[in-house]
Amino acid sequence: MLYKKFYCLLAVVVITGSAMAQQPLFRNPQAPVEARVKDLLQKLTLDEKISLLGYRNPAIERLDIPTYNWWNEALHGIARAGEATVYPQAIGMAATFNDALVQEVAATISTEARAKYNLSVAMNRRLWYMGLNFWTPNINLFRDPRWGRGQETYGEDPYLTAVMGAAFVSGLQGDDPAHLKTAACAKHFAVHSGPEAERHTFNAVVDEKDLRETYLFAFKHLVDAGVESIMCAYNRVNGEPCCTGQTLLQHILRDEWHFTGQSVTDCGALDDIYLRHKAIPTKVETAAAAVKAGINLECGSILQDDVKKAIEQGLLTPVEIDSVLSYNLRTQMKLGLFDEQGLAPYNRYGADSVHNAYHIEMARKAAQQSMVLLKNNGVLPLQKEKYSSMMVLGSNAAAPDALLANYHGINGNLVTFAEGIAAAAGPATAVQYDMGSDYKDTVHFGGIWAAENSDVTIAVIGLTPVLEGEEGDAFLSASGGDKATLSLPASQLAFMRKLRAAHKKPIIAVITAGSAVDVSAIEPYADAVILAWYPGEQGGRALADIVFGDVSPAGRLPVTFYRSFNDLPPYDDYSLKGRTYRYFEGEVAYPFGFGLSYTTFNYAWEQQPRNTYALRDTIHLAVQVQNTGGYDGDEVVQAYIEYPGLERMPLRELKAFRRVHVAKDGRQTVTLSIPVSGLQKWDLAAHRWKLYKGQYTVAVGKSSADLLLKKTFTVK
Repeated sequence: MLYKKFYCLLAVVVITGSAMAQQPLFRNPQAPVEARVKDLLQKLTLDEKISLLGYRNPAIERLDIPTYNWWNEALHGIARAGEATVYPQAIGMAATFNDALVQEVAATISTEARAKYNLSVAMNRRLWYMGLNFWTPNINLFRDPRWGRGQETYGEDPYLTAVMGAAFVSGLQGDDPAHLKTAACAKHFAVHSGPEAERHTFNAVVDEKDLRETYLFAFKHLVDAGVESIMCAYNRVNGEPCCTGQTLLQHILRDEWHFTGQSVTDCGALDDIYLRHKAIPTKVETAAAAVKAGINLECGSILQDDVKKAIEQGLLTPVEIDSVLSYNLRTQMKLGLFDEQGLAPYNRYGADSVHNAYHIEMARKAAQQSMVLLKNNGVLPLQKEKYSSMMVLGSNAAAPDALLANYHGINGNLVTFAEGIAAAAGPATAVQYDMGSDYKDTVHFGGIWAAENSDVTIAVIGLTPVLEGEEGDAFLSASGGDKATLSLPASQLAFMRKLRAAHKKPIIAVITAGSAVDVSAIEPYADAVILAWYPGEQGGRALADIVFGDVSPAGRLPVTFYRSFNDLPPYDDYSLKGRTYRYFEGEVAYPFGFGLSYTTFNYAWEQQPRNTYALRDTIHLAVQVQNTGGYDGDEVVQAYIEYPGLERMPLRELKAFRRVHVAKDGRQTVTLSIPVSGLQKWDLAAHRWKLYKGQYTVAVGKSSADLLLKKTFTVK
């Protein structure tokens, strides 16, 4: 019996060892990634390699490699792939000024991605939008409120964009240094923010100072943070197409920043280069230029169709194909796509990891923290016992699009504003709903009589993603997705006037939008104004939480609200002069960082900055925040740097922030750190970063225009 057991065990060992010996090295998860990539490159034919340079990877059946589609979206939740949790649009998440929350949101998104991938692959469904790499986040600078896609970004400030973008990437990619939970992609590299209608032909002209200090700032930060992929933009920058130009893709991204991840084109960007920019004569030459510039993957088909021809014409070599393809294979290895059982522990995620109770609550929390209170004459928060009847009306009060934004998912749990208010008010309160107005009719309105006979009215108006957004998607935009005006639709302005004229009872205006709008036109008719952005699936509940005082609002504006487009330079001017809070010197409607609360806060120094600093130092400061009002609430402490009075220095610049919860009558100490190296500016003459000597000021406050504590210091 003992001999039998011994020989059985020996047979198992032999069979197992034989199976491992037969397993290709590229499928061995224990082997180094580089060895696995090299092994697979040796096994692939040239034609097979070329077929893997497009986003629709065909199956390599002889190697048992299934098809894979690289085009996947997760801007604020898994998009275009069925059931998924829908979080606030990116601009709303920026308004939370809470990078820890953004990281946690992104972690839940990557969990859902793994679960959906596992479930679909188990059914042999290898679908578009069901993969494990995501072409997000969008970290372009929202430099001009006309840009329809600005809603996809984290606002107008390079530092805020960098911090929020890095947090999102961290949540998507996970914390395993050897593997990726999912792969993130920073886009659109670079200097890309409208005009949307001209994005396939536009040449963004910008000097090196604005390029380095503003447009590339967040990209460099995300590269340093380990983002797996970079997507090049449609446009040209100073004459060079972003997806074939050597300056951005090679000299800066690879040579200077030492980026080791994947470079992917925006969809159809290579077609633009020879068809619209006319920068390169032919498709074949475009394919060759893209490979030589370091493009690894195309969202399109030119590389798959024309790289072979480029090799035959002597424009490329097979060695260059190995070089560019290796980046794609490396990403797939890190995702576990060639592992027999998938990448542990993520291979165990299933249906209970998609749109579960925790994720739904996270969507609600993110929406709560994103909403910005712009006006309150004391009517908010509503005391339920005072209001027995309520009217909820307006074009967006029951509109799912006003929740979802663009690049969104879908599920059966969307809570509109009307639904959220009705549920929170309870069955003993008479809540009515009416659409009130549409987006065009300035004469005919509904719900006015019902509002007149209710104790309080909540009017939900504003924009939707079909009025502002990406070219083609925002199909009701008169400007190719961009905004031609800051004004809300004229029908809504007429509706608000009619509503106010009907009665003197409280009116709360709720505005949905992904960008700045002219609030002043409706502000006289409302006792309170809440900017809800596009708040995601739980927007209705989050609004109710704020309206009824369960949560004190603490969202802050990540963009400046200007009074008029006339105050700004031309839309197609990419110079920063006269743009954003960093360089705009005029009067504004609402400053960057602004947001009201139900309570009040006092600030006091606990640790002031020193008097002098040098390049290698770090500025440490501590501020005591005291809640002096009647409600528990969050405060967003913002620290700005004011620079020496030299040419082209910003007026001030956000360099640290912290969102903190302070109980009524309580105190919290907020500590912030600012590396002095982060105060360097680009020296145009020397083409390098330089720390300028002189007098600086740390200014701490509640917004870029409400600075309560200041301390001057000298840089030696």
